Amino acid sequence: MEKVYLYDSTLRDGAQTHGVDFSAADKVSIAKQLDRLGIDYIEGGWPGANPTDDAFFKDLPSLPRSRISAFGMTRRSGRSAENDPGLQALFQPGVRAVCMVGKSWDFQVEVALGIALDENIRMIGESVAHARGRVEEAMFDAEHFFDGYLANPAYALACVKAAYDNGARWVVLCDTNGGMLPHQIGEIVGAVAKVIPGDHIGIHCHNDSDNAVGNSLAAVRAGARQVQGTLNGLGERCGNANLISIIPNLMLKMGFETGVTLNDLTTLTHVSRMLDDRLNRAPNRHAPFVGDSAFAHKGGLHVSAIEKDPRCYEHIKPELVGNRRHVVISDQSGRSNVLARFREIGIEVEADDPKIARLLTEVKRKEYQGLSYDNALASFEILARRVLGGMPEYFRLQSFKILDERRYNAVGEEVTPLSEAIVKLHVKGRDVMTVAEGHGPVGALDAALRKALADAYPSLSKVQLVDYKVRILTPEAGTAAVTRVMIESKNGTGAETWNTVGVSDNVISASYDALQDSFIYKLMRDGVEP
Repeated sequence: MEKVYLYDSTLRDGAQTHGVDFSAADKVSIAKQLDRLGIDYIEGGWPGANPTDDAFFKDLPSLPRSRISAFGMTRRSGRSAENDPGLQALFQPGVRAVCMVGKSWDFQVEVALGIALDENIRMIGESVAHARGRVEEAMFDAEHFFDGYLANPAYALACVKAAYDNGARWVVLCDTNGGMLPHQIGEIVGAVAKVIPGDHIGIHCHNDSDNAVGNSLAAVRAGARQVQGTLNGLGERCGNANLISIIPNLMLKMGFETGVTLNDLTTLTHVSRMLDDRLNRAPNRHAPFVGDSAFAHKGGLHVSAIEKDPRCYEHIKPELVGNRRHVVISDQSGRSNVLARFREIGIEVEADDPKIARLLTEVKRKEYQGLSYDNALASFEILARRVLGGMPEYFRLQSFKILDERRYNAVGEEVTPLSEAIVKLHVKGRDVMTVAEGHGPVGALDAALRKALADAYPSLSKVQLVDYKVRILTPEAGTAAVTRVMIESKNGTGAETWNTVGVSDNVISASYDALQDSFIYKLMRDGVEP
């Protein structure tokens, strides 16, 4: 098996994403995750470009598997490599590789740099030769290479040849504008491989035409043996090639060896979601390989088929990348979906049990009313157990009341509004009434409900509400519209989460239903006696 080397530029290219701003601590944490995954090169940033990158390179993390790479430019025109402060800044203690960007498109050399074509080639060769004497590996990042090759193949090749001839370990061909297609990448990389050995050629693709992953794989097929990209495809404009998709394609589909072992590959989903957690954003549930929906099956025919052989509708085993199969329950579901979901949650029921048909009818009726169990499997499990029988009753709502107060200070300025909730429950043979305040009606209702259940079920104090979404289902009804509330809950500091749903033409009632299911699910999963 031939090896393809992986080069991650999340800490530099990813930082150029709109809305992304890494701290030095973020960079250290992400670098350690990349090292554990088995990435060969981790580009830490551009020393001297900003205080964050300077702080990272000043105190580099200890990485047993990966090499830290510093990114910068070739020497400037009119200076020697030895006397260019920008180039010298790359040679930081602990940095084992440097990647220097330079022009390879004659148009940009003459217009953007305003220098002679021969001078640009000298800048490339002399910078690589100088770096080669300072670090273990010098790389040349041939900016706009593919556009340059289409315009002037001889000059583009002369630029990368100058880097290779002066000792570059890797000559990285960049689709900087992200406009190439896979067949173009393959043809051009194949032509370069006749001049420079493939085990010295890298590929760096941007995703402006949504082809970055395909272009990277096409380059490997044509001979390139280093692939650059970012976690989750972060990057400027439309992003960079997504290593999260590239890695399993290389290993599982194309048969290449990488620094990532098959065991490491099972952490891929975790690594992808770690980055989203670090950025405080929701993961893309439809992301290939690692998204929550990557192996989700909604159609009953599909579920029936994968029960016989997963290869019918799954291109790999989800477990290979640390993901799992997800059987969706909805009004599109058939008996196969329900039975598959029952097996997941440990409900034993015969396939021909008439209660299955009754449950499907109930699901379709409730979804017609606006409920959705696609992403609220905790609510589905509660519904299923009620229909099948044996669902414990932990408490019974008698009533609740919400009071909202808008307040003003002595000078007429509005101060923080206050909501008050009064909840009456029947719990463990007795009636309980509690009152609680909150900064909104749902917050007050949550606090009052917890307060009423605290003595009977102390474990509910660990439940955290981590997400709350409201969707208007009938906007034409105006303020009388039916609303759907989705709540995501978490079990304390653990990783376990669950989702519940409620629907009503009263948003507070819908919220109560979702809250109630969340608490019932927690008690049920803990095996608490009602």
